[in-house]
Amino acid sequence: MKTIKRIHKAEYRPIADLVTYCPMPTQSLQQIDPFIFLNHHGFQTYPAPNQGLPFGPHPHRGMETVTFILKGDIMHKDSSGHESVIGPGGVQYMTAGSGLIHAEVSSDEFKRDGGDLEILQLWLNLPAAKKMTEPSYVGLQKDGIPTFELDKGKVKIQQLFGEWDGVKGAFEGNFPITLSTVYLKQGGTFERKIPADQNVFCYLVRGVLKVNGTEVMFRNLVEFANDDEKIEIEALEVSVLIFGHAAPFNEPMVAQGPFVMNTQEQIQEAYQDYRDGKFGSWDH
Repeated sequence: MKTIKRIHKAEYRPIADLVTYCPMPTQSLQQIDPFIFLNHHGFQTYPAPNQGLPFGPHPHRGMETVTFILKGDIMHKDSSGHESVIGPGGVQYMTAGSGLIHAEVSSDEFKRDGGDLEILQLWLNLPAAKKMTEPSYVGLQKDGIPTFELDKGKVKIQQLFGEWDGVKGAFEGNFPITLSTVYLKQGGTFERKIPADQNVFCYLVRGVLKVNGTEVMFRNLVEFANDDEKIEIEALEVSVLIFGHAAPFNEPMVAQGPFVMNTQEQIQEAYQDYRDGKFGSWDH
């Protein structure tokens, strides 16, 4: 089985009144190339009325976001003209590429009525050759994402990227990647064989798992060595897991604010292009 190098506990980093935990990057873990950043917002209950999510218009370049809506909703709007409101169980996939401005806020209904909220956002790097690709966005509700079951229904897989047991993911990535949301009932198990040279992303959102024989608590990220193929997972409680893998780019990365590039010069160019209006106009 794959050796567990280290288990990283998510750090508490609230944003305004939004409960937020971040397992990566931290002092102990910069990235799991090409997975570069994760924010875990919630679980929390918002009163009625409320201000909702605090992520007003801001730019990005050189990376992608995958946003998992477990509870509550998120309203997306960007300078490329995309708009959507995605509810519980839905997922958003945005490629910033050459640059865009976007906002991620709560719907008017959520701000009026309140409710439970738990949302995670994972940043994926883009390879150097695709840093300046055209921006794109796809938002899918829960019923638009392929799902299947393992272990007699005790494990449910939401397939987002790549393929698992012949089930193709909902999104077409800009590089080869497999990514799933895994819902496990207590006692549910699954096993995966992943090429030893690929990096594994394994973050436990809720519950308690046994991963390759080691107990892992919720809000922890498991870092694996690249020494074997097999991963065995068993749910000791009802659990939710974000699970994926991809070959590392092994390219230099400079991340500064909302931009992720390969050199400091490219970062400065991104800031200048944003100031010059090259990321599109924002119409409130």
